[in-house]
Amino acid sequence: MHSLYYVGLDVHKKSISYSVKTADGTRVDFGSIPATRTAVAAWVEALPGPWVGALEATLFTGWIYDFLQPFAVDLQVAHPAMLQAIACAKKKSDRLDADKICDLLRCDLLPQCYIAPPEIRELRRVLRYRNLLVRQAVRLKNRISGVLMEVGEPYNKKRLHGKMYFYELLDHLQHTPESAIELLAISRGMLETFQDLEGQLIAGLKRHALLARRVRLLESIQGVGEITALSWALEIGEPERFASVRRAISYCGLCAGLHESADKQRRAPISKQRNKHLQTVLVEAAKLAPRFNPELKAVRERELARGSRNRATLAVARKLTAYLLWVDRHRQPFVARARAA
Repeated sequence: MHSLYYVGLDVHKKSISYSVKTADGTRVDFGSIPATRTAVAAWVEALPGPWVGALEATLFTGWIYDFLQPFAVDLQVAHPAMLQAIACAKKKSDRLDADKICDLLRCDLLPQCYIAPPEIRELRRVLRYRNLLVRQAVRLKNRISGVLMEVGEPYNKKRLHGKMYFYELLDHLQHTPESAIELLAISRGMLETFQDLEGQLIAGLKRHALLARRVRLLESIQGVGEITALSWALEIGEPERFASVRRAISYCGLCAGLHESADKQRRAPISKQRNKHLQTVLVEAAKLAPRFNPELKAVRERELARGSRNRATLAVARKLTAYLLWVDRHRQPFVARARAA
């Protein structure tokens, strides 16, 4: 019977360092290979027997994980922020990093992190690209306003980015240099392109069989729109991985850090260890949702009575997270509780 081997991988853009050990820590192989599918396939074929592996979560982890998973008995992904032992080592190299990851896996001390199924990651990539288009569109809107201010042309701020008003304004500019008019026209054309692309991406995501019903259920919560629902579904992945609402709130970055030592506790600012994409969407949704949701409006008013607008927004975002998690877990439309008389 073949013994089980432990493999630690330190992945980079162009190379992958590896360390192969037995259960008692004896090193079997140690080296580096190019980060290509051909080289990885040849390396897997040369492994001495059944193996379990671990690699750190990076930009390049996804395709390597998907490629290696069918060959491994088990393959885990380590949380990079929790691998501080590697970063703090006196000597540090890619091969030593792979060696330490292998040892953590072998001793069952690897800080494992969640990796979403491939189909969720594919759709998440599309959604994040849509977010990039939105940021670029906002930059173009600011650039259009900036050009008009530079040349001293008055405009209606509320109507500026409406198509009809913009082209009417462009036709009636009298003292504006030709270069500025040309830049305004180019910026508007790019803005319309970005907006069209954004609409196509969102429509495609909403029609996807994996998301359609899930998004409809999430939108049953008053104040939750298509972007919030899509962001939740794709960034959370599988809601069952959260044992409690508190863990989901922590993952979304909606709670403060806690430092405790010698019976003393100190609350830190909002933690940077969070899903920044989901945090941004939930905070923005928390500012608008109370207009449409009486329960969230009551939460906001209660916190505002204590005198902090930012805390009120966070309280609404936390309550919204609880609603989203409940709907996603139970696969049922949201029904608000009846208030006690």
